[in-house]
Amino acid sequence: MKKSIIWLASYPKSGNTWTRIFLANYLANSAKPLSINEAHRFCMGDTIASTYHKVAGCQIDTKDIGLTLRLRPKVLAGIVANNADVNFVKTHHMRRSAGNMALIPPEVTRSAIYIMRNPLDMVLSYARHYGITPAVAVAQIGNEDNANAADENSVAQFLGSWSGHVKSWTSPSPYPVLVLRYEDLLEDPEAQFARVLTHIGIPVEKERLKKAVEFASFKELSRQEESAGFIERPKQTEKFFAKGAAGQWKDDLDKPLIDEIKRTHRKVMKKHGYL
Repeated sequence: MKKSIIWLASYPKSGNTWTRIFLANYLANSAKPLSINEAHRFCMGDTIASTYHKVAGCQIDTKDIGLTLRLRPKVLAGIVANNADVNFVKTHHMRRSAGNMALIPPEVTRSAIYIMRNPLDMVLSYARHYGITPAVAVAQIGNEDNANAADENSVAQFLGSWSGHVKSWTSPSPYPVLVLRYEDLLEDPEAQFARVLTHIGIPVEKERLKKAVEFASFKELSRQEESAGFIERPKQTEKFFAKGAAGQWKDDLDKPLIDEIKRTHRKVMKKHGYL
């Protein structure tokens, strides 16, 4: 089995979509921005229900977690069966086992890119994304058993807590893992995305890089969503590309919730420069 998967991994609302759209624009190298609704062609997700139906040979109950976990190795084997050198796969799973099944098996993995974001900011985007209050979001990202439930379009996603997720992806690994901070991407996107290209093994062309960064800018993504919508936007979310800024928690997050996040995630936040 070929080790061709490069995981684009993150906790939800941490910069995964931005990174995927940058890569899609760099690889396409077109004269105008790629449609945000075409980016999925360059990087598929690992929880898409239709792929599980396909490998099962019939319509399955996506809420049957045991079944979807048993099918997962076949889904991933199907991805690498194209014999490509690289297959980009988006995941929000933490790097652990579920039901005695490795969620991120090394036998299909070439490498990974892990994007983390300050949980004080991430939790606000997370709350908007899932249509919940910030207080509920804070509780969820502190829960080691946190998961996204399955629906007709997606199988379950095992997130765990924010700290647990970060630790799972930044711990020693049998394959290379490039760790990025969302805040560093905001501060110097050209330098950070150049690191992404180098990690993947793609030559960094200065003008092409600059163009791809511009085509994947928050301003451009927001403009496209406003004019044409975004197929990845959940029904309960008014806008997928809402703010994308760093430090918004200082104005938008209540102090008791700030204190709770700092208390729950202090060790990992401190390690990665968030305290």
